Amino acid sequence: QVQLVESGGGLVQAGGSLRLSCAASGRTFGSYAMGWFRRPPGKDREFVAAIGWSGSSTPLGESVKGQFTISRDNAKNTVYLEMNSLKPEDTAVYYCTADTRVATIVAGSSYYWGQGTQVTVSS
Repeated sequence: QVQLVESGGGLVQAGGSLRLSCAASGRTFGSYAMGWFRRPPGKDREFVAAIGWSGSSTPLGESVKGQFTISRDNAKNTVYLEMNSLKPEDTAVYYCTADTRVATIVAGSSYYWGQGTQVTVSS
């Protein structure tokens, strides 16, 4: 089992930045691909970013390219989502997820999910 706990969400003004963290516990963190999804109010879940176990593969969703960055620290069992130039349309619940393959995460089929953290961007 892998347990995922997100943190770092909150209220920020448009143009601001936030860094989300996802702490993982359970099985060997370093062997898992990790990722982030978000669910804006009233909309479907959307892929945001993923990162392979080594950090060499970091696909991003089209709507966040050039704006968000994903990284991981295997020594701390933590994955991060750096969000810059935030816009009101980035308002969503952000979910951390884990699986053995990046492709599985990108497809939205990953097995492990966190409870989510709310990000609200005011205009």
